[in-house]
Amino acid sequence: MLDTALWISLALILMALMLNVYRMTVGPSMPDRLLALDTMYVNSIALIVLMGLWLNSKTYFEAALLIAMLGFISTVAVCKYLLRGDIIE
Repeated sequence: MLDTALWISLALILMALMLNVYRMTVGPSMPDRLLALDTMYVNSIALIVLMGLWLNSKTYFEAALLIAMLGFISTVAVCKYLLRGDIIE
């Protein structure tokens, strides 16, 4: 049962990643592209968690936590750059 659920969730997350790549390339404005990139971070975290469930390893969960922190910090930095033109005040 878990194996089937992992395959279905893997397919859905990969489909979401493909839609995010489409939004990044076609996005009409820079904030749209930034949101697509942020959503790609979330989807990649979900893929790493799925891999951790599949391989029954705790290391992947720690890696997902690190990627989540880096994704948040980079999103904040890019948003500040887009709004003000400067990251550090």
